[in-house]
Amino acid sequence: MTSGSALYVGEVIHARHRPCRHRLRYRVFSMLLDLDELPALDHRLRLFGHNRWGLYSFQEADHGEGMSGGLRAWVERQLIDAGVTVDGIRIRLLCYPRIFGYVFNPLTVYFCSGPDGAVRAVLYEVCNTFLERHTYVIPVATDFGAIRQSCAKELYVSPFVPMDCRYEFRIAPPDKRVVIAINECDDEGPLLVATFSGKRIEISDRRLLSMLFKYPLMTLKVMGGIHWEALRLWMKGVPAQRHRPAGIPVATTIVSHHPSEEPPNEPG
Repeated sequence: MTSGSALYVGEVIHARHRPCRHRLRYRVFSMLLDLDELPALDHRLRLFGHNRWGLYSFQEADHGEGMSGGLRAWVERQLIDAGVTVDGIRIRLLCYPRIFGYVFNPLTVYFCSGPDGAVRAVLYEVCNTFLERHTYVIPVATDFGAIRQSCAKELYVSPFVPMDCRYEFRIAPPDKRVVIAINECDDEGPLLVATFSGKRIEISDRRLLSMLFKYPLMTLKVMGGIHWEALRLWMKGVPAQRHRPAGIPVATTIVSHHPSEEPPNEPG
């Protein structure tokens, strides 16, 4: 049986339309982790640890409700609240791993699939640099290979993007490639688009070691890149929005898919 866990190597691209043009592109890699495979990965890989320190590691406390165990149970509770059947559910999440003990994940995407392989729901877990986290739980209306969803923005993320916005997600679920495309819109229309497109490679110690040399200190660079791009936007005169603390630092929104949702288009 093919492992549900893998590495995805590719690029993060952001393109802002207003009030000035701004674009960034970074080479990164993410890990797709099947929650049921974590103990086996911890045992098989010398360079990866589950809920413990490792050159690469995955800590459940970085996600969900912030506990060191029980992430699968937390996801299942969200799915039940959203009216999604959890019998035989397979949960895989796409995220950055801890590297030398450090990570910041602006977005973690959970793919929740039934025994037939069809994605039943997607969870979008958004984090900001103020240690706040908000997860959008969205059932999948139809599965045509690609998924199209949307929801209102609930968490302050960037000082250069207003809160009164909407996310439009276009997803090509993990296979030989994965695509996560997010179009952020306000009342005037599209404001910016962010995408990650990656190619699948199998996980092994050799490949993890290779990633260390190809993408040295990647998770630190993610945080550094956030502040560097913020400085560039400030120098371009983009107005900043003051952070207002979230009422609940770790929160979840259940989003019902629209009954007239059109068949999704393939993300570009």
